[in-house]
Amino acid sequence: MRVTEKGQVTIPKAIRDKLGIVPGSEVDFVEGALGHVEIIRIDGSADSDPSVERLKKWIERVRGTGDPSVTTDDVMLATRGRRIGDPD
Repeated sequence: MRVTEKGQVTIPKAIRDKLGIVPGSEVDFVEGALGHVEIIRIDGSADSDPSVERLKKWIERVRGTGDPSVTTDDVMLATRGRRIGDPD
């Protein structure tokens, strides 16, 4: 496969089909070890990961429901099974 003067290449159809890359899709190139490069589809087109979609929906459901008076110290104590005012 040749790179054009503008730095363009054609993604083979089999790879486009496998990754769900269609006209208008966005992709990114990620440099890996030993000079390898990965192409990844970065938009939500075609068959996006259902786990990611569930997480996004959950985040939207809980957005703004937290108690703004809870501090980082409160959370750290709670994760250790204690509360502010408990004896050390």
